[in-house]
Amino acid sequence: MAAPIPSRTTDWWRDAVIYQVYPRSFADGDGDGTGDLAGVRARLPHLAELGVDAVWFTPWYASPMVDGGYDVADYRAIDPAFGTLDEAEKLIAEAAELGLRVIVDIVPNHVSDQHAWFREALAAGPGSPARERFHFRPGRGEHGELPPNEWPSQFSGCTWTRVPDGEWYLHLFTPEQPDLNWSHPDVRREHEDVLRFWFERGVAGVRIDSAALLTKDPGLRDFTEGVDPHPYIDLDEIHDVYRSWRAIADEYGGVFVGEVWLPDAERFARYLRPDELHTAFNFNFLACPWEPERLRRAIDDTLAEHAPVHAPATWVLCNHDVTRTVTRYGRADTAFEFATKTFGTPTDLELGTRRARAAALLTLALPGSVYLYQGEELGLPEVDVPRDRIQDPMHFRSGGTDPGRDGCRVPLPWKADAPSYGFGTPPGTDSWLPQPGDWARYAVDRQSTDPDSMLTLYRTALALRRSEPGFGDGPFTWLPAPDGVLAFTRHSGLTCVVNHSDGPVELPAHSTLLLTSGPLDPAGTLPPDTAAWLRA
Repeated sequence: MAAPIPSRTTDWWRDAVIYQVYPRSFADGDGDGTGDLAGVRARLPHLAELGVDAVWFTPWYASPMVDGGYDVADYRAIDPAFGTLDEAEKLIAEAAELGLRVIVDIVPNHVSDQHAWFREALAAGPGSPARERFHFRPGRGEHGELPPNEWPSQFSGCTWTRVPDGEWYLHLFTPEQPDLNWSHPDVRREHEDVLRFWFERGVAGVRIDSAALLTKDPGLRDFTEGVDPHPYIDLDEIHDVYRSWRAIADEYGGVFVGEVWLPDAERFARYLRPDELHTAFNFNFLACPWEPERLRRAIDDTLAEHAPVHAPATWVLCNHDVTRTVTRYGRADTAFEFATKTFGTPTDLELGTRRARAAALLTLALPGSVYLYQGEELGLPEVDVPRDRIQDPMHFRSGGTDPGRDGCRVPLPWKADAPSYGFGTPPGTDSWLPQPGDWARYAVDRQSTDPDSMLTLYRTALALRRSEPGFGDGPFTWLPAPDGVLAFTRHSGLTCVVNHSDGPVELPAHSTLLLTSGPLDPAGTLPPDTAAWLRA
């Protein structure tokens, strides 16, 4: 078991910077084209030098990889493409030695169709106890030829698949991801045991995938737009699950972060009550366009949502499902919506990069914790993956109209002049997704020696965030500012200013200029799409 790590605060998670690792694309330790735990272990010093507090790993479990590992076949085994359980335990311990906590990903809504339970259910047939762990139902229509209801998929397409014996099973995602029946005691017990399994191996926390989807209307009533309650999102019974989970986390000093997409602030806050989840992802801020009024409203709404339950906010610009920040911020529409993703959307990468640098300082200055997706510290753009190399099921289930999420999952560049840019895949072997031919300029080794690089900006900002008392959890106050400018103070005299306007602006009175996302104008003013940290 990993040794405990000294913390800057008792509740370290309230103001931590947590780095998201997508293992397939981080580093390839065995040269087979797929990132793995050996590659991560070799690159842990990069994360320690970057200055993050913890590392969240997207699923590394045994999986057919139909949905990037979110189709789990065995929660207690590491997928052979990534390594072994012994390697995972070594990684957790080695990370702890560098002062890095580990957070693992749990996918409780569904499992893989290769999971032992689902294989047993298919073999057992209709009416069997094994099928009660899932949502098997007879179909509608004269011969059961129609699905049991018309629930919309979280991807595209149908949410029901018929098996040879005539019954249908529910899958809110792909057919290879059958939904579990959370009213069944076996499902509850199994997930509680899985939590203990990983907490006992030294993980500090658990990220919960699709956290609001677990419980379903027992009658499987049809979905009607705008009619509450929803038949499978945010049912009241789900909170019993998380109260039981919280008791387990408290035994081990572990923490939870939930993937909770809900527009209702009051219902969102219920997940963050003191006996449920510690934190939840802030998708309102993530999807917000680069517009000062919208960003200010997103910040205000986020802080207001969390205040009643005294939970810290989380801030994130990008993750493994979302268009890369420098690409999105260089487009005419800088917001993010899954429904609007299309091929060939033009972007101005120079503009997007300038805005992404400013957004980094904005995000890191806000109260609460921050999640940083791998490659954002390098300023990586979204990649136009060739259509014949796309692997994301969102693309295929859309009939090929959705470009999918692979563009933000391309393997990282580590060395400018090495094969696969140092990812670890040797010449003659393709990485699981192709890297662009111009990625040498984004490589870690090249950026490490460039004082103006995105990597240097992040390293400097994270070092200041650790050393300056004004950052992290705590008070937040907006300052008067010109139109198009966001300015706020934190405690200990820290001020952040972000210029969204079309012209330069004067900086507020200050004693020290701590950091800027880009150079000031010769007159000492803050240029457009630039941020500054000041000490009063």
